[in-house]
Amino acid sequence: MHIHILGICGTFMGGLAALAREAGHRVTGCDAGVYPPMSDQLRALGIDLIEGFGADQMALNPDVYVVGNVVSRARLADGSPKFPLMEAILDSGARYTSGPQWLAEHVLQGRHVLAVAGTHGKTTTTAMLAWILESAGLNPGFLIGGVPMNFGVSARLGACAAERATAPVFVIEADEYDTAFFDKRSKFVHYRPRTAVLNNLEFDHADIFDDLAAIERQFNHLLRTVPPSGRVVSNGLEESLERVLHQGLWSDVRTFGAAVSDFSAVGEPHAFDVIHNGQPVARVEWALSGVHNQLNALAAIAAADHVGVSPAVAAAALGQFENVRRRMEMRGTVLLDGQPVAVYDDFAHHPTAIRTTLDGLARRLGPDAAQRGRILAVFEPRSNTMKLGTMKAQLPWSLEAADLAFCHTGGLDWDAAQALQPMGERALVAANLDQLVAQVCAAARGGDHIVCMSNGGFGGVHTRLLEALQRKAADSSHTR
Repeated sequence: MHIHILGICGTFMGGLAALAREAGHRVTGCDAGVYPPMSDQLRALGIDLIEGFGADQMALNPDVYVVGNVVSRARLADGSPKFPLMEAILDSGARYTSGPQWLAEHVLQGRHVLAVAGTHGKTTTTAMLAWILESAGLNPGFLIGGVPMNFGVSARLGACAAERATAPVFVIEADEYDTAFFDKRSKFVHYRPRTAVLNNLEFDHADIFDDLAAIERQFNHLLRTVPPSGRVVSNGLEESLERVLHQGLWSDVRTFGAAVSDFSAVGEPHAFDVIHNGQPVARVEWALSGVHNQLNALAAIAAADHVGVSPAVAAAALGQFENVRRRMEMRGTVLLDGQPVAVYDDFAHHPTAIRTTLDGLARRLGPDAAQRGRILAVFEPRSNTMKLGTMKAQLPWSLEAADLAFCHTGGLDWDAAQALQPMGERALVAANLDQLVAQVCAAARGGDHIVCMSNGGFGGVHTRLLEALQRKAADSSHTR
């Protein structure tokens, strides 16, 4: 089968492309403004990428077009279609489907699906769970919205039915965002999981959901697809998830996080005992930090338990977990005045995720600000929710752990400087990347930690900052 994927460089669609290629299908695709890591992964797989959504791609004549949710019926200012290929597909009567629907029909059928849902931590928890199952010898398939360092790819098919006496397992990051312009259900209702993880839940995606209650309904729709022999793993600290469970629950449930939950933790986030039904059953000692990652670990352990992996085996696997690219990923260091300036890349874009990322770094560095160096937060409000300005009032709260904050305001219809005014001189805004890099570089000094946060490529700001810092270091050495 030849499939042509519209929006192939999104984290989900790129993973689907990798699965289809591994399954033996011919895969091509198109997108606009591609960026790593997905573009790198697709090129390494030998998948042909076409820039843009031109109608001339109809000449490829694939068996089916797989349409990502980046595609719409929108029109440009001159009245022409923003996605002419989609218009041509509709006019021709060619076969098309959504990414989640294609995945459900061609990959997930006949597998034990473990789906990880939640506003935050989906990618990391999915990667943890896949690595636990891999370490336990289950050879899981997976599709993750990022590239886990333990695997080096975001998706693979894993064991087939012929290789296992029981149903092969497949771990998937389960997004509540809508499926496609022609299917407004959340993506995750297509996956039919036997194990459903509800990591956390708060308001997001203001472009498609009116309020938190609307998202809670979609989460309950996910629970309606879990069979009676299945398991729901839910964060016991979240009132929103309690409301989801009370809307209807037809499966076994295991909770994590709270002291009275089925799975809880005692100890610091980097080294803690796993408590199951009041008894210590395992110990996790690993390189990750932050309470959020401790909760992610408990969720993964509880989900793995449902397919027969003991907490002790799961905890040992987490000791070797290497995290996911773009989750506080160190991109490089530059020496200024004899001390390193570190530049990190992180996917955080929701205010809660920004705060969690910065708080986690601050705790890891220690309480002595004079010794640990400053934290410089560099971010762009790029998600649809942030572009709408729905959560702009939360930005000062999200950046409290930062000594300085730098906001890229290009393309925003709201005043970021005004939103950040409570931060006073600690916050600066820049209308373009050149100005942003200049601001950060001028402020940087030895010992700083620069955290770049965006759910996009951010114009390669990490590389540009490192190059600018190198020039600053060279200039500084010449003037001594």
